[in-house]
Amino acid sequence: MASSVPRTAAVSAVVTAALAAGLLAGATTSAADTTDGVRIHDIQGTTRISPLAGRQVADVTGVVTGVRAYGSRGFWFQDPRGDGDPATSEGLFVFTGSAPAVSVGDAVEVSGTVTEYVPGGPNSGNQSLTQISRPAVTVVSSGNPVPAPVTISAGTVPGAYAPEGDPAKGGSVNDLPLRPGSYALDYYESLEGENVRVGASRVVGPSTRHAELWVTVKPGENPNRRGGTVYGSYTAQNTGRLKVKSLAPLTERPFPTANVGDVLTGTTEGPLDFDQYGGYTLAARTLGTVQDRGLEREKTRAQRPGELAVATYNVENLDPTDPQEKFDALARAVVENLASPDIVALEEIQDDNGAKDDGTVAAGETLRRFTDAIVAAGGPAYDWRSVDPEDKKDGGEPGGNIRQVFLFNPQRVSFTDRPGGDATTATGVVRQRGKAALTLSPGRIAPADAAWENSRKPLAGEFVFRGRTVIVVANHFGSKGGDESLVSHRQPPNRSSEVQRLRQAKVVNTFVKDVLAVQRDADVVVLGDINDFEFSATTRALTDGGALRAAVTSLPRSERYSYVFQGNSQVLDQILTSPGIRRFAYDSVHINAEFADQVSDHDPQVLRFRP
Repeated sequence: MASSVPRTAAVSAVVTAALAAGLLAGATTSAADTTDGVRIHDIQGTTRISPLAGRQVADVTGVVTGVRAYGSRGFWFQDPRGDGDPATSEGLFVFTGSAPAVSVGDAVEVSGTVTEYVPGGPNSGNQSLTQISRPAVTVVSSGNPVPAPVTISAGTVPGAYAPEGDPAKGGSVNDLPLRPGSYALDYYESLEGENVRVGASRVVGPSTRHAELWVTVKPGENPNRRGGTVYGSYTAQNTGRLKVKSLAPLTERPFPTANVGDVLTGTTEGPLDFDQYGGYTLAARTLGTVQDRGLEREKTRAQRPGELAVATYNVENLDPTDPQEKFDALARAVVENLASPDIVALEEIQDDNGAKDDGTVAAGETLRRFTDAIVAAGGPAYDWRSVDPEDKKDGGEPGGNIRQVFLFNPQRVSFTDRPGGDATTATGVVRQRGKAALTLSPGRIAPADAAWENSRKPLAGEFVFRGRTVIVVANHFGSKGGDESLVSHRQPPNRSSEVQRLRQAKVVNTFVKDVLAVQRDADVVVLGDINDFEFSATTRALTDGGALRAAVTSLPRSERYSYVFQGNSQVLDQILTSPGIRRFAYDSVHINAEFADQVSDHDPQVLRFRP
């Protein structure tokens, strides 16, 4: 489209070095700084940072396309006449701070300060949202047609995700000219603030209590058989993913319930926003209808008489303050979906009063309620072993003192108790009658090592099944908190949390090698919430030297996932086996992560083998 008003020359490329890094912009201005005669595309510019950031603009015209009266209050408006440049958006957010006094279809004139707002704050690494702040708004007329939406589809979103960031700018892409025909993130950025739509799209991230879900506009992009989109490498970010969030408050319009594999049918239309929880978001003024595709929770097969079944399950901060319904649902999953494994390693078992911070570290009541619920669900009377942590030393929810726990079915497997294990005493490996044995069982692995600072220490235990010793190590590695998101202004993003997990993996790998040095064919199972992918440096460190094999890699690539994050189905929970375990059956049992109604955000994993 041709513009009837000449484009204003860029006033300044960047106001400060902070702006160049994508940080929060907002300069003190005076009347002399006011820039007149500009249009929305002049403000948006051809990079991620507005050429007018920090400047006052006056009487910018457009039609209101969306109003948000909650959260970050404000409205979007759009110039119906574009400049014909695909790199410049014709839409813009106006931050009002209070409920906006405008309606969709109002033609408005807006004056105010152009700012670059970073959702989540400068330290988040997020890209910034160009907006007008401290606005003065004049409604010129009402009832005008909303500018026609841009359709986001498989044909419009490029296959490459993002350009490499500028090394001279710390890897930031902020100053790079947008290439919307080449990169998905550039394409979405070129539409920031514009009225967009998606047609019928498959749900790849379930709906949440925050009135949002994730869809993909690329149905053929790394799909799995249950409808998700698999994140299989750092360079397979899945460009078709887009978050959809309702503009209407929940009190006005309930948000639909959707599971992975369902389809958001009809038309979903509204401004393209950017937020801290996933980046580019279609703020739906008009929301389609969810078509239920009948996704069912999986059930793994029962272990055969000669098979040992070992499972890992993150039960998401379980403690006695949780409703009985949570205990019952988790228990039913153990019995009905996991077929009552012989050994279950639990992560995120909290102490007996949950998040209350009063020095309590024991978790006997938590475990009694859980094991009682399993019996009530028709399962075995599990016994348990664990080591209580030191107060406030293992991370997690403050006051919760989360730890790993072994449940085991004494009718099928026995636990070899070797006393003395506590929060600070390390277990070791010795030779007994020619076999590897633990000095402490249960015991913690190298709890004083700096790798475990403010993190859960691995729990090792010695089990016997049909006369054969199996050493099991339960883990909950450091979280990904602090990592930059896939939509970071740095490309590739900074994964700072990986440093600690890499150290943790090396400690566990060394311990397993100590076991194998004593007994080359020892059966060792390392499992838990590893908080990292099967292709990560963490997993490579765990498997270094052939000490372990990541069992999830025995599955087809499309079935490798235990968690769904921002529309990506990915691996966080793992079971790894020593070389002595030559043959096994592995199952990632999908019962939580793909569903809006979930009792935990993780899917459990089960390994069956003959020791």
